[in-house]
Amino acid sequence: MNRPLRIRPVAVRLLALISASLLAGLALTACGGQQNSGAQRDVIDTLRVGVIGSANILTGPTGYAHSRGQLLPALSSLGVKNIEVVSFPNGPDLNQALVGGRLDVAQYGDTPALVARGSGLDTRLINIEQFNLNAGVVAKDPTIKTLKDLQGKKIGVPKGSYIDRYLQGALQEEGVTAELVHLYPADQEAPLGAGEIDGAALPGVVPSVSLQMFELKGFHLVDSVYRDHPHLAGTSSTVAESGFLDKHPTFAATWQQLHASAVTYAKAHWNEYVDFEVKNSKAPAEAIRQAANPDGYSTEPFPDAGVTLLRGTKEFLVAKKSIKKDFSLDDWFYRAPASSNS
Repeated sequence: MNRPLRIRPVAVRLLALISASLLAGLALTACGGQQNSGAQRDVIDTLRVGVIGSANILTGPTGYAHSRGQLLPALSSLGVKNIEVVSFPNGPDLNQALVGGRLDVAQYGDTPALVARGSGLDTRLINIEQFNLNAGVVAKDPTIKTLKDLQGKKIGVPKGSYIDRYLQGALQEEGVTAELVHLYPADQEAPLGAGEIDGAALPGVVPSVSLQMFELKGFHLVDSVYRDHPHLAGTSSTVAESGFLDKHPTFAATWQQLHASAVTYAKAHWNEYVDFEVKNSKAPAEAIRQAANPDGYSTEPFPDAGVTLLRGTKEFLVAKKSIKKDFSLDDWFYRAPASSNS
């Protein structure tokens, strides 16, 4: 594991670093991986899907559909015979694999997806997989009760993620300047317990339920999206490179239909769906059940509530110069010809 990188928050410097590292990664990975790109394959055969997490499994309603044997039949007309899931610790890492041709589809948070698109990666947004993603900050010190109590202190956060965007936005709104330390959620408990960091910014959405897990372990909630900053909620995205979608022109519409049917089924069988997430997680069942939220899924590929959050995130990233070149969300959305009207 790399040593954590310490950076100043609520400043252009952090987001510039994210973009710079992403651009460097894009250039390096593009040199050697394109021969395996989905855009170069006449038949998909094995669909390679990148996700965030520690297990190589699909989660969410789409993952539940896959567990019930629904995905492969739905994609068989596209020549898909297998689905390979590859997990990454963070969005920027996934972006490098996507541009290097090692993935066909990516499912991850809005911030790295937007930064990649604004840094020159020619992707299209197939659908908003989930919206109203929760995140929050926890602490051990009982005197830290609000974000203002973290003025001048250290907060761990996975840089380049939707959690990072929430934290920076919340700190900015509260007028707080803190020192942000790049740490993945799995690496934050020890330094938080030892006092090396004063707060931990964590995801609180299935399957990444670190926020709920830390609370169950006795750390207390200082701030959260749901309680304090609902307008800073994140979204998760399903994206693919334009070359892949051009080569396989019916893929995106097929995936959108698959997602809609998966969400419909999951909502109609919610308890069974949550049991599926519990079974496939190393987190305590209580944490998964606390985080599960049926209102975060829509059968529409671009639900209005999700689009509103996405626009807010893009505007924030543009203002912070993390997105190097602004772009139209409407142009980024993949809309099948039959439903081209907005």
